[in-house]
Amino acid sequence: MGAVFALFAGFYYWFAKITGYNYSETLGKIHFWIMFIGVNVTFFPQHFLGLSGLPRRYSDYPDAFAGWNSVSSVGSLISLVGVIVFIYVIYEALAAKRVASSNPWRSEELFTAASDTEVVTSLEWLQTSPPTFHTYEQLPYIVLSTKN
Repeated sequence: MGAVFALFAGFYYWFAKITGYNYSETLGKIHFWIMFIGVNVTFFPQHFLGLSGLPRRYSDYPDAFAGWNSVSSVGSLISLVGVIVFIYVIYEALAAKRVASSNPWRSEELFTAASDTEVVTSLEWLQTSPPTFHTYEQLPYIVLSTKN
């Protein structure tokens, strides 16, 4: 599930740049917490089952293991609700059409105090959201810092 959370993180990081629209940060946080709870309720009981002697990859198991398997099943349903919330986050962002800036992750630390110009750490944040096709015929040179 660590890889799945990494995929969600990458999606949230690049969504504004790819689509040109911002998603609701509140809905994104709700999605994270539902998935976090669902994943932990799904997989944490599996540790108890393993310690109790439940063999893996069995289609049927003794009734003694039914309680923790039921808890794990409820956790998977919570994760399913999280996936539905994720789909709603995408729908809501595309329906609301909150236009994203060229650097939606801009923070105050990225501005220099002297000139109020943005310090850009990579080329993609210089482009509009979404970027236009064939922006450069050759890659420009980026100065990472203007301080002397």
